[in-house]
Amino acid sequence: MRALLLILFSTLILTSCTEEVKTVNETQEKKDTLIYLNHADTARYVGINTCRLCHQSIYNTFIETGMGKSFAGATKQKSAGDYKHSVIYDEFSDFYYKSFWGKNDSLYFLEFRLQGKDTIYKRLERADYIIGSGHHTNSHMQNINGHFNQMPMTFYTQKKEWHLPPGFENGVNTRFTRKIGLECMSCHNALPDFVMGSENKYSHVDEGINCERCHGPGSVHVQQRSTGSKIDTTNYIDYSIVNPSKLSIDLQFDVCQRCHLQGNAVLKEGKSFYDFKPGKKLSDYISVFLPKYANADDEFIMASHADRLKMSQCFIKSFNPAEIKNKLKPYKDALTCVTCHNPHISVKVTGNEVFNNACKNCHQPNGKSNLDCTDKDVIAAKKAAPGHAPANLLNCVGCHMPKSGSIDIPHVTVHDHFIRKPISKKEKEKIKTFLGLFAINDKNPDSLTKAKANINQFEKFDQQQHYLDTALKYLSVKDKNNISKNFDALVQLYFLKNDYAKVVALVNQIGKDELLNNRLNKKSYDNQHAWTCYRIGESYNYQNKANEAISFFEQTNKLAPYVAEFKDKLATAYASTGNHNLAHQYFDETLKENPKYVPSIANLGFLYLTEGNAQMAEQLYKKALALDPDNENTLMNLAGMYNYKGNIVEAKNTLKQILKKHPDNKNAAQILSAMPK
Repeated sequence: MRALLLILFSTLILTSCTEEVKTVNETQEKKDTLIYLNHADTARYVGINTCRLCHQSIYNTFIETGMGKSFAGATKQKSAGDYKHSVIYDEFSDFYYKSFWGKNDSLYFLEFRLQGKDTIYKRLERADYIIGSGHHTNSHMQNINGHFNQMPMTFYTQKKEWHLPPGFENGVNTRFTRKIGLECMSCHNALPDFVMGSENKYSHVDEGINCERCHGPGSVHVQQRSTGSKIDTTNYIDYSIVNPSKLSIDLQFDVCQRCHLQGNAVLKEGKSFYDFKPGKKLSDYISVFLPKYANADDEFIMASHADRLKMSQCFIKSFNPAEIKNKLKPYKDALTCVTCHNPHISVKVTGNEVFNNACKNCHQPNGKSNLDCTDKDVIAAKKAAPGHAPANLLNCVGCHMPKSGSIDIPHVTVHDHFIRKPISKKEKEKIKTFLGLFAINDKNPDSLTKAKANINQFEKFDQQQHYLDTALKYLSVKDKNNISKNFDALVQLYFLKNDYAKVVALVNQIGKDELLNNRLNKKSYDNQHAWTCYRIGESYNYQNKANEAISFFEQTNKLAPYVAEFKDKLATAYASTGNHNLAHQYFDETLKENPKYVPSIANLGFLYLTEGNAQMAEQLYKKALALDPDNENTLMNLAGMYNYKGNIVEAKNTLKQILKKHPDNKNAAQILSAMPK
């Protein structure tokens, strides 16, 4: 009976909503965020196959779109790669890579190194997933005990070439260790089941983006339809599910911008990448920052479609909320993403006439309406490009949204969504000037958000000192209350500045017990408190205060027990203070969870060496080097072990190997120079 009453109550709410649709739409953006029934905490995601039961035709076309194909298992059917020409070389790391299909049609990547014609090193790893629809790229992921890492080969489908993935080039090849966190994973498929206390561990991931990423949780909608409740959606809004076409223009953009406005994303306090739902205001959950430059209008990142579109006069002149005539579908009177793109149909099968007709709604080629391209322009374009389409089928996009390379994804071209007249050569040659970081989706971010944005920009994207200096200007330290409010950001900032004494001073101002018992004790998807404890522990370590570091490393491990780096630091701290039993325990826990974590393999080897077990130490060092032959700390430990055993020749050879790959290692150079010739 209670369930029946709940259903009737929902229906009554829905009826009331439809009767007042005119009032709702007059202040739509404000009220939509309150009125959608699937925004309730009790609403649940039901999955694409449930949606499919009633929307089969939409499902059939959607799964062929870039979103539908965004993520899947590493199969021959999913892959777009050319495996006949699949060897690449990274000159910075001196590694070759080859991809191939092996036993049971599994996809493998072989990393190897040559000396002359001889192979002197190789490592073979299996790919478990392919990320990317194949429209531009196929990148690859490995799953180790639920931990997802990106692999060092990407197939760029436009050029049909293999290269290193974006962010791996120019000397920053992270090989098999780049973590795929929730921010990335939550945009490339349906919301994954993330394991709290990790950085990249998932208990389940779906294959591809699904319906509910744009429409919100479906349980309320399914419940109402299954009980016979119906809404005339040609005249009213169905508030059991979000239809983005019936959102206010800003809220509709927010649905797309959740993933097509990538950049420096700063979560609002207490929020996660799970929390935003279609129909809500994105800036209440995430502020996305990008660096802006004068005289750089031709530069853009791959997922900046919405930001670029909003810079266009076509959008600016069309977007006037006071003049919106179509209250049911506000976007009909403005230029938004869905003016040109039907999210249910692949862009590959969308003809040019669809895009051209969107332009012709305002720009008639007969010269009678808001004309930018006159007949004269069309004739000139045809002369400049023989074979151009006739005037009535002129490809507007070709001239006004030219294809170009994004600045963050190499080897691809994409249409620039900043619609404008072609840029002159003179404009392109103007000197680029940095203007600052700007929140693209948030008009008035608070000071703490702006500080976090500058700190993140330094840590993740661009190690320019001015970002940290700017962040400090937004963080007040005038009294204890302000320090407490900004504590996590201040610790991160001073840690990045290598000012470890300042970090410890901040701890002393608040108090260790207060921090550990009351302040830094919350688990979260972004591990904020765990990271703060880690940075404090490391700051004590750098000041040779391992005993003080341990309590913060212990707290870090409690909050985030699945992060190998955190547990390794705790084990190392116990080893340095002589507590070998706990050191062994935590090293073993780390390697059970992530058996290929090289720092813990090497550190455990050093622990065995201090205990006099040189044989076990050597085995572990060689195991670590089989995974990472240039690992500096492992090689230093190996040289020390050879010296400990009296094998001076091998010790010297290992030190020379270190200096060949790490010529700035002063410690290795000093030890080598002091050894007998």
